[in-house]
Amino acid sequence: MTRRPSLPLPRLVAYALPAVPLAALTLPLYSFIPIFYAESLGLSLAAIGVTLFYVRVFDAFNDPLFGWLSDRFRPAFGRRRIWFAVSVPVVMLGVWKLFWPPVDAGVGYVGLWTLVLSVGYTGAILPFTAWGAELETSYIGRSRVSAMREGLTLVGTLIAISVPFAIGWQDPGSVHGFAVLAIIIVMALPLFATITLLTVPEPQEHSRSIVSLREGLGHIRKNQPFLRLIRAFFLNGFGNSIAATLFLLYCAQRLQLEELRGAFIFIYFLCGIAGVPFWTWLAGKTSKHRAWCLAMIFAAFVFAPTPFLPEGSVYAFGAVCVLSGLALGADLALPAAIQADVIDIDTASSGEQRSGVYFALWGLVTKMSLALTVVAVLPLLEWYGFSANREVPSTEAGITLLGFIYGWGPIALKMPAVAMMWHFPVGSDDVVDLRSRIEVAGAAE
Repeated sequence: MTRRPSLPLPRLVAYALPAVPLAALTLPLYSFIPIFYAESLGLSLAAIGVTLFYVRVFDAFNDPLFGWLSDRFRPAFGRRRIWFAVSVPVVMLGVWKLFWPPVDAGVGYVGLWTLVLSVGYTGAILPFTAWGAELETSYIGRSRVSAMREGLTLVGTLIAISVPFAIGWQDPGSVHGFAVLAIIIVMALPLFATITLLTVPEPQEHSRSIVSLREGLGHIRKNQPFLRLIRAFFLNGFGNSIAATLFLLYCAQRLQLEELRGAFIFIYFLCGIAGVPFWTWLAGKTSKHRAWCLAMIFAAFVFAPTPFLPEGSVYAFGAVCVLSGLALGADLALPAAIQADVIDIDTASSGEQRSGVYFALWGLVTKMSLALTVVAVLPLLEWYGFSANREVPSTEAGITLLGFIYGWGPIALKMPAVAMMWHFPVGSDDVVDLRSRIEVAGAAE
């Protein structure tokens, strides 16, 4: 097998740069914006949750379509680059409208602009991640690409935390924190996207045939490592989405530390950045799937005491943020690198390199896990008397339930994911064999 040289660091950075503004919108979109509309505009959490669920149902059709198009449409500019380029303006419009709403915005407004932003974000992130998966072909090289992209994702996430919390969002009629964040994103995204498009080439395509939709679905069903991976990824992602969505509410009403929640979440994601190099190193010493499993087990131990922390537990919860943040680095860097490996199984068997379709399914699972949180967990809390609206006090039962769902919900979902991934059947030697089969078959065409 011919081994390509490792991607130079400047080109690796140039590829990953758009992850910063894309991440700056991702965390608010899925975790902060529902709280912002509930706290500042007085909308019902349950109504917002149901609305966002319907947007995710739309994504069930939208994501696979984008993935299929990014695999099949082959303009001279590049099948990954073209969709990324045309989606950036849609993302900018959606961010501007959703993050800076009029004071009389209702649930319909939330649904409309979440839908627009979701379409643009899907159109950008799917070819972007598929592009990264194809830039490197080695087992550890893929971890390197994923680590760089997700490291800059965490930088963008820190921006998404710092700006709204530093400025505040209590007055929706002012230039509040989310409005300033929107300004930053619509300035940075086109700049960084242009750098990427001008300096990073389209990856070499290894397709030697075109499979029909039915044949393609058949190959996905036969790809058992992918099915195992995506089930584990869904469970772990669902657990993480519960913690992310309830983080602000847990700090404010369970711990009575509303003034510190910005600092806590900043520490959490800062430690996520610190954790990425360690878990990438551990993956090289063991394997990507074992390193990820160890990170999930570690996170479960860290979350275990959170339902019992008393009010005002600044240092104890600060420790939880530090340690769970370190584990987050593995959740971001390793699963996507494993995904690139299992795509090789499909490429070797089907003859078509369909990274777009696979990452579409990957993105859809991510959105479904987030949707389940807002459609199931938030209404459940409201049913037990929990209220995010400052003018309506929460019941004791609602606050207690918040603590248990925040702390033990992730544990209950991460442990089955560990069981699925501990003996994962794709390792370094398997990737070498798959790449050899793909390149030999391509050379024979």
